[in-house]
Amino acid sequence: MTSKILVVDDDKNICELVKLYLEKEGYQVFLAYDGIEGYDKFRELAPDLMILDIMLPGADGWEVCRKIKKDSDVSIVMLSAKGETFDKVLGLELGADDYIVKPFEPKELVARVKAILRRSSNREKKDDVIKFENIMVDRNNYNVVLNGESIEMPPKEFELLYYLVSHPNQVLTRNNILESIWSYDFFGDSRTIDVHVKRIREKIENGKNNWEIKTVWGVGYKFEVK
Repeated sequence: MTSKILVVDDDKNICELVKLYLEKEGYQVFLAYDGIEGYDKFRELAPDLMILDIMLPGADGWEVCRKIKKDSDVSIVMLSAKGETFDKVLGLELGADDYIVKPFEPKELVARVKAILRRSSNREKKDDVIKFENIMVDRNNYNVVLNGESIEMPPKEFELLYYLVSHPNQVLTRNNILESIWSYDFFGDSRTIDVHVKRIREKIENGKNNWEIKTVWGVGYKFEVK
């Protein structure tokens, strides 16, 4: 089945260029030129991946990404003329899978799109349920149940928790986590992982469990079962 890609950028030349390169690879490509139109087309088309500019009229890319990630795990590549680490981290924290700075090489963008879609298609079928005493992490419906109560988590928090609990007592480096959850090359600032772990801990840890998400200083994290 041909993957659908939605490109949202107010620069029509960039849209047409990206469309040209992606269509050569066999993808279906749809275009939008402002944030509101981009969000509406996302709802209409249900694309497999979005390429989303940050500086957009109507609603900026941060706002669009935030709204989409509330109830969808669609893959998103952010585009920006800004290359600061803060912007990259913010994009990842909002749930983006990758971040590309303008000007960019179209072939590099295509390569990253392929990598993200390949990662998505190679995921195990979401039929896994992992249980540890009082917690259940269910990939059937992205649900976490703690002491019989459902815990709401955005998709990226859930994926990070699932990744940790599916490797009990195993140290997972920050590089491993970024590549597995965000499909993003490690660029030296892992704050986005730390923020997500902090949010997860606030939701599920109470000091009484026989498990915890443990920080391995200078390395990463592990889901430690006692």
